Amino acid sequence: MSDSTYDAVVVGSGPNGLAAAITLQQAGLSVLLLEGKKELGGGLRTAELTLPGFRHDICSAIHPLAAASPFFQTLPLAQYGLEYLTPPVAAAHPFDDGTAATVVNSLTDTAQGLGPDAKAYQRLLAPLVASWPGLANDVLAPLHFPKHPLDMAQFGLSALLPATVLTRRFQGEKAKGLFAGMAAHAIQPLSNLTTSAIGLVLLIAAHRGGWPLPRGGSQAIADALVAHFRALGGHVETGTYVRSLAQLPPAKAVLFDVTPAQLLQIAGHSLSSTYQWQLRRYRYGMGVFKVDWALAEPIPFTAPECAQAGTVHLGGTLAEIAAGEQAAARGQHPERPFVLLAQQSLFDATRAPAGQHTAWAYCHVPNGSRVDSTAAIERQVERFAPGFRERILARHTFDTAQMESYNPNYVGGDINGGLLDIRQLYTRPALRASPYRTSQAGLYLCSSATPPGGGVHGMCGYHAAKRALRDVFHLPASPLYQA
Repeated sequence: MSDSTYDAVVVGSGPNGLAAAITLQQAGLSVLLLEGKKELGGGLRTAELTLPGFRHDICSAIHPLAAASPFFQTLPLAQYGLEYLTPPVAAAHPFDDGTAATVVNSLTDTAQGLGPDAKAYQRLLAPLVASWPGLANDVLAPLHFPKHPLDMAQFGLSALLPATVLTRRFQGEKAKGLFAGMAAHAIQPLSNLTTSAIGLVLLIAAHRGGWPLPRGGSQAIADALVAHFRALGGHVETGTYVRSLAQLPPAKAVLFDVTPAQLLQIAGHSLSSTYQWQLRRYRYGMGVFKVDWALAEPIPFTAPECAQAGTVHLGGTLAEIAAGEQAAARGQHPERPFVLLAQQSLFDATRAPAGQHTAWAYCHVPNGSRVDSTAAIERQVERFAPGFRERILARHTFDTAQMESYNPNYVGGDINGGLLDIRQLYTRPALRASPYRTSQAGLYLCSSATPPGGGVHGMCGYHAAKRALRDVFHLPASPLYQA
């Protein structure tokens, strides 16, 4: 490791670590970014997991929040080769009768596809879609008095509800199932408070800009962020796994893109006993079991709309999805798990050899589960796409332990950096005046274990860096994008 002295050190190069490093470097500081692996990016990595020429996103795949991020929108990432490709259908939700509900950019067209629930869908989403440019900075931030209080109140009245309650506004199974699939991204029982929030945010993103994927793989987002950081004069060291504060070079501020479990290992002796107690009580949520496939042909979905979708939610009705998520949260493995599936190669020819394809999917499982869910996931795909298995050339799987081994932030396979329920929505990782400060002056958390939580948006890193700039350096952060 370098013996140089820096103003700030950032540990971990996931999207939040990169956002923090860029924010600090933009303020004129000297910043060192440390990454334990040889490749930068955290969850933003792409590799040939199955066969040569088949490029798979190892973790995150579809990026509505990256494209819509108030922080990322301030950066010239296209200058470094980042190009987003937007499928005509953001998400499709097939049913057993061969039909599918779809979310497209047009709110009106999406609503019309929901039959008797068209007006209810428009009443729910139209005002939120219209107010999102100003609302985004309030939603994707720590607890504060909102700059747009009326818009935030309108959002909050629906967002705080359990998804099982909000869906009572709909009559038909299409609208109910569609929203259940959106809310299931919260990775918790749909009967929990605030599970409607993630569903609403994802639908708003779809109607404002779609659900894009980066050409070449999710690694392209990390590569562009790293290139911009370096262009600003930032320093990067890879292959440096930080296990203690003693490993770090002198710096006035250190920001950790890690979760509470790793922070306790690295800096526990420097933290107050009360703060350590709070971190030990931090709760992780369900894990994921992930499968990547190399395919001879596209997935043969019965519903034709699925062939136009970058993301397909496989779970059927609201009742089925809610039961499956509840079972996994209780430590069980449902026979029909809710499956999130992405088919990037339909829209990005760089992902597979000519004429062939890739697919990416995961289901939620109990935290730390070692059960192989491959068969359960493939049954769900085959249910809505008969003949799918015949097209598989090769597969690669990650169970929860392998996910955590790949990225220590995924404790027990939890890709959200901790359970994002009402108890940890704004108090993650601990109840403090600022969630980014630790009990030790100069040490900060900037990971998805801080508000606003999981997702590739960089906002946790931006807000943590903003806090450090104020506390330690008495400097302002660059302003965020306002539409």
